[in-house]
Amino acid sequence: MSHRDTVDRLLREHGTTYADEAGIRLRDTPAPLFQLLCLTQLFAAPIGASVAVATMRELLGAGWTTPQHLLDSTWRERVDALGRGGYRRYDESTATYLAQMAQLLQERWRGDLRRLHETAEDEGSLRSLLEEFPRVGPTGSGIFCREVQAVWPDLRPQVDGRVRRGARAVGLPTDPENLAALVDGDDLARLTAALVRVDLDGGHDAVRA
Repeated sequence: MSHRDTVDRLLREHGTTYADEAGIRLRDTPAPLFQLLCLTQLFAAPIGASVAVATMRELLGAGWTTPQHLLDSTWRERVDALGRGGYRRYDESTATYLAQMAQLLQERWRGDLRRLHETAEDEGSLRSLLEEFPRVGPTGSGIFCREVQAVWPDLRPQVDGRVRRGARAVGLPTDPENLAALVDGDDLARLTAALVRVDLDGGHDAVRA
C-alpha cells in the first residue's frame, strides 16, 4: 500500500479530530476555542480519551459553551456533569479547575484565545501562555496545538511523539514536514488525530488489513 493509500484509509476510517468527536465545531472564534481548551484540560487527567470526549459532550449539553456560561454554573452542577461523562475520580478537582481556567481566560484574554494567539511571538511562547491555565502542562499544550492547527495554520505541522509512533506503526514518514506533505493542510489535524488513535488503540490493524 502506498503512503497516499494509507493516508486515505486513515482519514476515512479514523480521521475524526477529538474536537469533532466531542461535538466542538472548531473555528477561529472565541467559543469553540474555549471549548477546545476545556477538552484539553479534560485530557490532562490520567483518564481514557473516550471518557474525556464523552465528558466534553456533557459540558456542551449543559450549555457551558463560553467562559461566562461555565462561570454561571455552580460547582455542584459541574461535578454532576463530569460524573455523567464518566469523569468520576477527578470530578471534584476538575470542577474547580474548569472555573479557574474560565476565570483566567476572562480576566487576561477577555474570553478570547485569539488574543493569546496574537500575543505569542512564536510557538514556544504560545505554549508557555497556554500552560498558565490550570492543569494544562506541556502535554496539554501539545494536545491543544495538535487540534487547533486545523484553524491556526501557522502552527502546522504539529507532530508529537504519539503521532510519530502511530506513523511508524503504519509505515508513514515520521518527519513532520514529510508527513504533512501527504495531505492538504486543512486535513493535517485529521491525519494526526488518526495517528494518535493508531498509537492508543491499535487502529493500524485496520489500515494494514
